Amino acid sequence: MRPIIRVLGIGVTAAALVASSIGIAGAAPVDRDRGYRANVTWAPCPETADVECGTIPMPVDWADQGGEKFTLALARRKATDPAKREGVLFINLGGPGGSGVDFALVAHRYFSPEVQKRFDIIGIDPRGIARSTPVMCSLRKLDQRPPFPPDNQAEFEDLARFNRELADDCRANTGPLFDHVDTLSVVEDMDALRRSLGERRITYFGLSYSTLIGQQYAERHGDRIRAMVLDSTMDHSLDTWGFAETEAVAAEDSFAEFVAWCDRTESCALHDQDVVKVWHSLLERADRGGLSHPRSSNVITSKEIRERAFSDFYGPTWTPLAEFLSVLNESSTRAASGAADKPQLTAYPFPAVFCLDWSLPVRNHREFVALTSHTNRIAPNMLGSPLGSDAVAACIGRSGDTVNPQHRLRITDAPKILMLNALHDPATAYAWAVNAHRQSRDATVLLTYEGWGHGVYDRSDCTRGTTDAYLISLTVPRVGTRCAAVEPTEAQAKGPAAGQDLPIGPRDRVPGWLDYAPHNGVTSDDHPYDSHR
Repeated sequence: MRPIIRVLGIGVTAAALVASSIGIAGAAPVDRDRGYRANVTWAPCPETADVECGTIPMPVDWADQGGEKFTLALARRKATDPAKREGVLFINLGGPGGSGVDFALVAHRYFSPEVQKRFDIIGIDPRGIARSTPVMCSLRKLDQRPPFPPDNQAEFEDLARFNRELADDCRANTGPLFDHVDTLSVVEDMDALRRSLGERRITYFGLSYSTLIGQQYAERHGDRIRAMVLDSTMDHSLDTWGFAETEAVAAEDSFAEFVAWCDRTESCALHDQDVVKVWHSLLERADRGGLSHPRSSNVITSKEIRERAFSDFYGPTWTPLAEFLSVLNESSTRAASGAADKPQLTAYPFPAVFCLDWSLPVRNHREFVALTSHTNRIAPNMLGSPLGSDAVAACIGRSGDTVNPQHRLRITDAPKILMLNALHDPATAYAWAVNAHRQSRDATVLLTYEGWGHGVYDRSDCTRGTTDAYLISLTVPRVGTRCAAVEPTEAQAKGPAAGQDLPIGPRDRVPGWLDYAPHNGVTSDDHPYDSHR
């Protein structure tokens, strides 16, 4: 059933009706969509002429719309059947650090043909990311990062001081946009783009961190939404302990699912071995400095092993993870650490965005130890979540920088929104989707995929079909809808073939990681593609 969208307040509607009914001479039409507009410049994308790339000037600071501007980057795939066109479908890849432009470039391999027929699919690089004036930081400063985790109060204070100095460095290398890359500013960019394109309403598909963009757009501009899909859902109501705990539970759950897969799958390189025992042996050896990366001369740390596993849980790409751990387990030599030549600057958007959006204060070393001990207890194999712990650590000393702090989701003026989440998602915990849905029960419906990995839309005929019916026909699934898990095939467990999946993301597929390269095609020898299938 097509939902009713309340566009105008009662007072404005009544005034318009009176003016129309009594025929007031010279009455000006009511401007129902005031706000910033600018011209979009379109040209064929350099990557492929099938897609148009565009730019549009946007205010750096939405509180000063007449002030300095930056260039927002876009890519558009026009509807393949103009006669059936429903409008625009804005898409975003998450992170913070993922490129919506890159997503649009491969959208024809991701969205179904029926979706492509009906929408101009428009990918947006959010401000501060990829082609939209990226946040740039000096590698010299990044190389000064103090040891982690801090062992005492003095080292904790060193970390806090480093985070503040890094922010100053990135601000100097990025410009004034650095202090305005929060999600609420992205929301206003998106609505200004809608107006500039002449669209009354938008359809939106957000994956991972970009579900926060969708949530906050719905809070501010719900009457401008035709339909919205939030795939792998953020919960922006959590405090420090709630955030760290739910992230740790999700990471540990994904580790348990990997172990279970290896136990039941003969092709797993660690099949018939005690995977948990091998895992802890590798972490201990790495902590002693006795392991080197199998494909380089670099010493590997236990943190890097956990990060590698965490990134493979996104797919899940279990086969290469098992092979990687097996090779490490057989290694007995330690190679000399080496370093490749690096450029002077690198794009590093994650903490810039995250610390503006989240207030997760840890005030001293005592609180840090208590938090870490808690997450280690509930995630004894993963020792917390690599992504969750790094996110909290990146904002230590910067608690006063937050401009978009957490709050319970409040959506009052939008059509029914479809939330998707995997039961075994390593990054956006299933508990996040449940809690975000609970806060917005009248405005959202949650579809649960009972399987693994990060991202739900293309997991099965059930997930794709249910989402397509919503996007195309506005058919909202029943409350409590669940799609059965689909066991990854051997090919899927090995990961995608080159050029056959989602666009390149940051190193090790964890959005916003150091050495993010928005256009370089390959970001890591082990993880050349930002896959979640």
